Amino acid sequence: MTRPVFGQRPGALPVAGELAKALLVNTTTGTSFPVMYNPVEFKLEQGNTFAEIGIPGLNAPPVQYLRGKARAVTMDLFFDTYETGTDVRTHTAPIVGLLDKLPQTQAPPVLLFSMGRFQFQCVLVDATQTFTMFLRDGTPVRSTLSVRLQEYVRVDMRVERGVFVGSPTVSGAVGAVVDTATSLLSGTPSIHVTLRGETLSGLAAAYLGDAGRWRDIARANDMDDPFDLPPGTPLVIPSSAAGRQAPGRGRS
Repeated sequence: MTRPVFGQRPGALPVAGELAKALLVNTTTGTSFPVMYNPVEFKLEQGNTFAEIGIPGLNAPPVQYLRGKARAVTMDLFFDTYETGTDVRTHTAPIVGLLDKLPQTQAPPVLLFSMGRFQFQCVLVDATQTFTMFLRDGTPVRSTLSVRLQEYVRVDMRVERGVFVGSPTVSGAVGAVVDTATSLLSGTPSIHVTLRGETLSGLAAAYLGDAGRWRDIARANDMDDPFDLPPGTPLVIPSSAAGRQAPGRGRS
């Protein structure tokens, strides 16, 4: 009987030579966590986020680029300790433990997933264990660990005169902030996609520098109910100069 290659899941066809061993590295501590068997496959996801801008009379709304999405890797890792009769969780628990916060950072560690020439800096966002074989006393000896790794991007930016400034390549989110700030300073309207819990007065304070100018945002978007602000709603934010009263004029 042909023995499987080290790093190859049992039942797979043997290949010549030894496969590059997949492993997760905790970049904070330097600890490595090799997988028992290389994944048969893994899926790499990537994409962009766009917002629809509702304009009455158009058959289809125009879309605006908001930001890039972080890439994600999903895969199943196979663990089997039936021959040794030991608890398979001794191998899966250290990987699941990468979800825990570190005392020094109060956040889960940044990881490096390495498999041959594929290198992916990431964080572990999900880990699901499925146990499929047990000893007579109930000890699990076979498990499939489904993991989801999300890309980690280090953002290096600074604040100048209230505007976030940084490399446009480090993050799509940083570029969106810079574009919004630039449009406000140049006197042109911009688009804001609402988040849960946001209010018009809060947006007016952030964009226009005056919470009392929430009516300007409501008028710019023909809002019937300014208190109905569901998340994901694209709002036109007028320029900071628009709607200001001329100097020397009081309110009637």
